[in-house]
Amino acid sequence: MTTSMITAPGLDVRAFRNQILIDGKFRNSISGRTFETRNPATGELLTHVAEGDAGDIDAAVKSSRRAFSGPWRKFSPFERQAGLLRFAELVDQHFEELVMLDVLDMGVPITIARGRQKRALGLLRYYAGACVNISGATLPNSLPGDVFTYTLKRPVGVVGAITPWNGPIIQTIWKIGPVLATGCTVVVKPAEEAPLTTLRLGELVLEAGIPEGVVNVVPGFGHTAGAALASHTDVDKISFTGSNAVGQKIIAASASNIKRVTLELGGKSPNVFFSDCDIEAAVQGAATGAFANTGQVCYAGTRLLVQRPIYSEFVERLSAIAGNLKIGGGIDPQTQIGPVVSKAQLHRIADYIKIGSGEGAEVCCGGKLLDTGNFKDGFFIQPTVLTNVRNNMKVAQDEIFGPVACAIPFDTVEEATTIANATTFGLGAGVWTRNVKTAHYMSENIQAGTVWVNTYSQLDPSVPFGGLKSSGYGKEGGLEQIADYLATKAVIMNLS
Repeated sequence: MTTSMITAPGLDVRAFRNQILIDGKFRNSISGRTFETRNPATGELLTHVAEGDAGDIDAAVKSSRRAFSGPWRKFSPFERQAGLLRFAELVDQHFEELVMLDVLDMGVPITIARGRQKRALGLLRYYAGACVNISGATLPNSLPGDVFTYTLKRPVGVVGAITPWNGPIIQTIWKIGPVLATGCTVVVKPAEEAPLTTLRLGELVLEAGIPEGVVNVVPGFGHTAGAALASHTDVDKISFTGSNAVGQKIIAASASNIKRVTLELGGKSPNVFFSDCDIEAAVQGAATGAFANTGQVCYAGTRLLVQRPIYSEFVERLSAIAGNLKIGGGIDPQTQIGPVVSKAQLHRIADYIKIGSGEGAEVCCGGKLLDTGNFKDGFFIQPTVLTNVRNNMKVAQDEIFGPVACAIPFDTVEEATTIANATTFGLGAGVWTRNVKTAHYMSENIQAGTVWVNTYSQLDPSVPFGGLKSSGYGKEGGLEQIADYLATKAVIMNLS
C-alpha cells in the first residue's frame, strides 16, 4: 500500500497501520481492495486503507467470539482494570500521534484535538474504575421453603461498534472502554472518512496486554462492512453513532438475532437564550455550540432560539464573532475553524444555505465556500449565521452537520418550549437565563437527553449522554452505559 510523504511536522503517515486488525495481526482485506483517505485541508492523499467487507467482518466476529470464550473470560476484574489503566497510559504517551492523525484525517483544529486529552484519559480511567464495581444483588422473595434468590451480571458477549468520523479519538474510546470494563469483546468498524486513529488505538490495546481478538478493527464502507456487522448473527450487541437514517437500518438488521442496540444518532439541538441572560457569555456559548469542530458535532446547538428583546443585538454580536474566527488547516495552532471532512459534505452544507435563502432566511454572516489561495484544494466554508428563520424551514429541521446557525425569535417561555420540542430530534439542548425557575422549567420540559444551563457541550465520564426521540436510545458514559454491556441472570436456589 502506498502513502503520501510526511504531511505534518514529526509525523509520517507511512509509519501507521492502514490494514485490518484481526486476532492481533494486521492484514490486507480478503478482497485485496483498498480505499483512499485524504487530508481535508489540502486534498492530499494520506494513504490507502484496506477495505473490509462481509468476509473480513465474519473473520473478525469469529476472532472476537474465540477471545470471549478464551483467556479473556478468565481475566479477573483487577486484571481488566490493570489492562485499561495500561491502555490509558499508552494513550497518554502517544496522544500527540493520535492528535495528528485526527487533524490530518478529518481536519479538526489541533488545539481542539489536544484539548480532548483530559476527556480521553478521564473516560478510560472511569471505565477502569467500573471494572471492580460490577455486582449483582441478593433479593428477598416470597417463595415457599428455604429458597435463596440473587442476580449475577455477565458480559453480553461480542459487540459490534460502528463509529463516526467527527471525533475518532473520543468516539473510539467510548466504544472500546465499556467493552474492556465488562469483559465483552468488540469488532470496531470506523468511519471510512477517518479510520487511521481507530487503527492506532487498536494497536495500543494490544500493547497494553489485552489478549488478541478482544478488540478487532475492520475499516470499510457502511453499506458493506457496517451492514454485515449489524446483521451478523453471532454479534450480541451493536453500538452505533451516526445518522438517523443509518440508525433505522441498524434497527432492522438487528432483528436477525434480536441483538441489543445502542444508538446515538443525529440532533438539531435548540440553544435557548432568554432576555435576562448574561448576553456576553451567552453569545460566546452560542458560537461554541454552533461552530466548534466546524459544526460537525451531533449535539451542536445550531437552532438558536433568542427572545425578541435581545434578538437583534444577539445576532449582531454572534455574527461579529463568526466573522472573526480564523479559518485554516487544522495543523495551524491559530486555526479555530478547520475544513469539513469531505468535498461531498462541503457541497451538502452549501446546498442547505441556498435552500435556507430560498425559504426566506437571510445570510447575516458567512455562507461562502472558500476555494482560492491557501483554501484552494481543501474543503472550507465560512461559519454562517442565518436570521429570519422559521422553525418549519428545512434549515431549522434537518441536521446540516456544518457551521450553520439558525436564529429563531420567540416571545414567551411557553413558546420557546414549543419551538424547542418541534423537531424529530432530542439529543441536546441549552438554556441561558438568570432565572432559576425558568432554568428548571426548561430543563424539565425540553425533550432532550442532555440539557445544559448557562453552558454548552460540557461532558463528564460519570454523566450519561444519549438522546430521545429520533436521536436514538441507550447511553454513552456513566453507569447506564456499563449496564448496557451487561446481562442480568437470576438465580433461584432451593437450599432445603
